[in-house]
Amino acid sequence: MNGKINSEDEQRRRNRNFRSIVLLIIAGVFVVVLYQSLSNPSGGEKIDYSSFLTMIRAGQIKEVVLKGDRWTWTTTDSAGKQKESYTTAFEDSDLIKLLSDQNVQFSKESQQDFSLLLNVLIFVGPLLFIGLLWYLLIRRMQGDGNSAFTFGRSQARVFNKEYSKVTFADVAGINEVKEEVHEIIEYLRDPQKFSRIGAQIPRGVLLVGAPGTGKTLLARAIAGEADVPFFSISGSDFVEMFVGVGAARVRDLFRRAKEETRGKRGAIVFIDEIDAVGRKRGAGIGGGHDEREQTLNQLLSEMDGFEKNEHVIILAATNRPDILDPALLRPGRFDRKITVPAPDIQGREQILKVHAQTKKLAEDVDLGVLARRTPGFVGADLENLCNEGALLAARRNKEKVQMKDFEDAIDRVIAGIERRGRLISDDEKVKIAYHEAGHALVGKLLPNADPVHRISIVPRGEALGYTLQFPLQDKYLYSKDELLDRLTSTLGGRAAEEIVFNELTTGAYDDLKKSTEIAKRMVVSYGMSDEIGPISLGREDGNVFLGQDLILNREHSEMMSSLVDKEIKSIIEQCYGRAKSLLTKHKAALQKLAEKLLEVEVIESESLDNLLKDMIPQPTPRPAATA
Repeated sequence: MNGKINSEDEQRRRNRNFRSIVLLIIAGVFVVVLYQSLSNPSGGEKIDYSSFLTMIRAGQIKEVVLKGDRWTWTTTDSAGKQKESYTTAFEDSDLIKLLSDQNVQFSKESQQDFSLLLNVLIFVGPLLFIGLLWYLLIRRMQGDGNSAFTFGRSQARVFNKEYSKVTFADVAGINEVKEEVHEIIEYLRDPQKFSRIGAQIPRGVLLVGAPGTGKTLLARAIAGEADVPFFSISGSDFVEMFVGVGAARVRDLFRRAKEETRGKRGAIVFIDEIDAVGRKRGAGIGGGHDEREQTLNQLLSEMDGFEKNEHVIILAATNRPDILDPALLRPGRFDRKITVPAPDIQGREQILKVHAQTKKLAEDVDLGVLARRTPGFVGADLENLCNEGALLAARRNKEKVQMKDFEDAIDRVIAGIERRGRLISDDEKVKIAYHEAGHALVGKLLPNADPVHRISIVPRGEALGYTLQFPLQDKYLYSKDELLDRLTSTLGGRAAEEIVFNELTTGAYDDLKKSTEIAKRMVVSYGMSDEIGPISLGREDGNVFLGQDLILNREHSEMMSSLVDKEIKSIIEQCYGRAKSLLTKHKAALQKLAEKLLEVEVIESESLDNLLKDMIPQPTPRPAATA
């Protein structure tokens, strides 16, 4: 393998030397021609010395100047034409006496030093100019990779331990994932530890997770921890409009990585968003993309082809593993797939601690409470939350970030920016208050609904009001009763509008979308319909983007489709009727809650409990089903 690389390098040097020699020959010819043209300028008449003396005696010469070895004179004709003679300059007493007798003005200018300098500049100047152009051309070819000569060069940037400031201490909430990738670093530092018992480190590690879970941050931490060269590149950097460029860049990337492993322990190549180049071949409208597929083929060959990459480990990240080519995911290429999950409540608290290190926090800030109130938040969301809290505190001219700032930041991240300047009529504001009160009251009455955290009728983003309901702990399984209670709570706003105003508005548009989606999944995916039974009718792999299911593919009969529609409609109507029944029974509590909302606009969970303490019964959660 090293012999092949040396021969390739030798061939490249020969090509560069040949191009240099050709350019130097062209530059030499250019310099010679330029020197001859400047040393023998055109213009003037060439006559011999005897004719020059005859013209003096005839009174045709007005003025004579001797410049070095060149005679220059001006005639006495009406045109005053200047003529030059290139005869060798020599002075004799007869010439000077003749000029004096004929009243011809005579002068002599010494230009020996100037002529010498001019000759040097004429000869050396073009060489310096050609050398400068050659240097700039080489710099451009080896520069930022954007010129026409560098299409085949890899765009990967090389990092080392000193350059990257991110370490594993900056990555929180994914301890199991850190342990997995730490094994790679240990192998690169001490490969004998694994090889002496016959263990082989994975050639490729694929990081899979939702956007914002910390895949790229983890790769940066690996670059900061590993004492080996770390190449970082995005999948989109391989593909260009010219066919073959991506494959050339893949070859150049692995060539550079192999060169870095000479005499060293290894190297890591990180490809971010690998799905940009690793999608399934032959998929998509039109049968695929030639350039991308050639690039993928070259990547497959480099990872596990005829030649083995003993000390080059490929690290890649994607949030779309379902669209990757199967040949890319097989053992021998990406031997290990590591899922980077969304953090749980403890992980969120650890992430908040990391991002809060650079913030000045007040004494009332409880990161544990913030972690409980941010279910579903990933690392990027939590970082944004801390930054938004600090921005709100600075806008309010505070010295430290308080808990209120973080609470408002949560609302801003979830619902959008507060829009108090939005003009809403009094009638619409009353309807919004009853709508949100309906959500909250139904949520308080149902035994398996998520606890109500906050109610607000302050417009945020596109929402005119909102009710936040968060679980007390992270949930990964939902029972049928829990889904029905969530669906009923979602329809509580529309039910409140119908009970109080006896009319329906467009404010329940988003609620209807969510409730329909929940009911549909209960019927077609979760097997929670008594009429249909434990059958999954949903299809997850139908994706037009992959060129699949371009036409409607019916896997079940018309009768089954009709039954599914009836079941979805039946579930929604039952939950809606349940919400109306609860609100009708506790209409006084609904009215009191709506009036309080119109007064204060925002009600927290503690205030809600105190307000409804003696008006509604406290729900008793149903025992969880055991497997």
